This record gives sequence, C-alpha cells and structure tokens, in this order.
Amino acid sequence: MINDKTIAVVIPAYNEETQIELVINSIPDFVDRIIIVNDGSKDNTSAIVKGIIDKETNDYSSPRIGPIEVAVSRFNQVDIALRTQIELETVHYLPHEIYNPTPKKSRVILINNLQNGGVGATVANGYKWCRENEIDCIAKIDGDGQMDPSELAAICMPVINGEVDYVKGNRLIYPGASLIIPKIRYWGNSVLSILTKIASGYWHISDTQTAFTAISLKALKALKLYDLYPTYGYPNDILVKLNINFCSIKEVPIKPVYEVGEQSKMKIFKVIPRISSILIKGFFRRLWQKYMLKSFHPLFILYHMGFLLLTISIPFGVKVFYKVLTQNPANPVTVLAFIFLFISGFQALLFAMWMDIQDNERLNK
Repeated sequence: MINDKTIAVVIPAYNEETQIELVINSIPDFVDRIIIVNDGSKDNTSAIVKGIIDKETNDYSSPRIGPIEVAVSRFNQVDIALRTQIELETVHYLPHEIYNPTPKKSRVILINNLQNGGVGATVANGYKWCRENEIDCIAKIDGDGQMDPSELAAICMPVINGEVDYVKGNRLIYPGASLIIPKIRYWGNSVLSILTKIASGYWHISDTQTAFTAISLKALKALKLYDLYPTYGYPNDILVKLNINFCSIKEVPIKPVYEVGEQSKMKIFKVIPRISSILIKGFFRRLWQKYMLKSFHPLFILYHMGFLLLTISIPFGVKVFYKVLTQNPANPVTVLAFIFLFISGFQALLFAMWMDIQDNERLNK
C-alpha cells in the first residue's frame, strides 16, 4: 500500500514452472496482492504457486479490500446500474476458480483457468478479481521473468497519485535498447506501434507490445474486461478501448530484459497479421463510438470522406496505369478524375489525422 492506496499485481502464467517462484518472491513489499492467473498450464506452475500459498500463515495483515457498499438513492442510479451490469457480465469470462480458501487473508492469490484461453483472457480474469475487490492500482507483469519488479514503483506511482488512468512501460526509449532487443522484434514492435498509434488515438506512445502496465480502478470499471482480445493482441486492443473511454495515459522507460531462462512464446510473424486485423477493426470502432456516438467531431467525417474518395480513385488510377503501360494516350477526364479524387482523399485523411492528434493531446501525460 502506498498513500493509502491498495496495489495488486496480476501475473498471467502458462507453463512457467522455472520462473514463477522467482517472480513472486521478487515482488516489492508495497504490493498488497499478487494475483497469479494460471492459464491451464501443463507443467508444475499451479503446484508451485499452491505450495507458496500453503506456506503462508493465513494471518496476512490485509489492507482494505472488497466491494464498497453504495447507498441507493435517486442520485446514484447510474452507479447501481453499472455494478449490476458488471455482475451480470460474469458469465462471459473464461471459466475459472480461486484456489485460496480465504483470499482476503492471503497475499498470493491463485486463479486457475479451467481451460486455456490465451493471455488476454487470463489477464481479464485477474483484472476482474481486482475490480471486484476495489483494488486502487493494478499492475500487470508476465510470469516469465522478463520484467524487472523493481520498476513497479515507477509504473504504479502515476496511477497512485491520480495523474493518469493507465501507465505502460516503454523499452524502446530506454538507453541502449536496440543493442539487446532482437532485431526482428525491435522492427516488428516498431511497425505495430505505428499501427497502434493510428488505431488507438494515442499518437505519442510506442512499444505497444509491452505488457508491463498499471491501470486505475476507475479505468477498469469503464472497460468490458471480458471483451478484451483473448490472446497476444490484447495490449493493443486495450489501448483502443481506453481511448474510447477518454482515459489518460503515460509512458515510463523500462529496461528490456532477455535471456533470463525463459523464451518468449510470441511468434512475431504470426502475431503481426492478427494484430493488424484487430487494429483496423478497433480504429473504426473508435471513430464511431468516440467521435460519432459519444462526442461528435469533424474528424469522423474527414476520415470517412478520405477513405471513400481514395477508394473511388482506385479504378481511375488502374485505367491510367494501364494506359501508361500499354503506351496508349489516357483519357484526360480519367486522369483529372484520378488526380482530383486521390488528392482530395489524401488531404482529407491528413486533416483528419491532424485533428485526431490535437484532440487526443489532452490524454497523453
């Protein structure tokens, strides 16, 4: 606990028997709850965590956790409706069970998924427990030992101090990062970061694939956690969803850590096409929900106009290109139509992006 704020760390784990105990033991003392979410591991991950829990004295000095009662009145109907909706959404989460007989008396909590669901669905179950127990600041690290727990304070403090809703680490801006990060991952991460900037509206972020983050309870309550993308695209997906809900964000530099006895399970060439598809869908979802339904903005029209004009220009461009290849004179009307449509569409997209950057400046801290 820091500044009277409860803090939890969610750690998704899949076949992490060689690293999970080291990760748990390295969590700083100011963290009140360590939530291990075992995603159907086939090794001894679950047994190792159970052994750690069983060694606890079960008299852990528990800070305040648990749902805060909300008095019913005509002025807080929306709060009651939100809590009811969250309770009804329980059926949509990946089936899971809590190992601890008395979670409130344990620092380490083990949640076992009853089936393997992917890292996104696993993190959602951990976030769900923290939201139900009104944890003020929820950090997330991986169970593979590739994140330095000593950096948790830097990740959590902006949330604890009420500066922002979401903090994410950034390995790419750490001095010397390019010397240690594998080249294919460095460039793949950079490409996905560019796409995520456009899709999410957080134009100042990078290293979007890092999952070393902290989120506020307020932000968790604004999200449909069960709807997070279930596998490796969830860090990108959550950024889009946070922006739709006007959540502020901040990045802090973190050390890239590799070769600590665990190999990453992410296959970059399989992940990039999948995440690109998620981002395209997320981009249009953000435009419609944020800039049409919640708060209308001219960039909504400009983006769609740009895409429409560029799409219409394609057949004209194909005709002109074909005439050039066959060395035949192109119809001047076709050439003018292509030039007009292409330039107009390109300009509309540029103006829309500029407005997008300006509007989201307030959310980048």
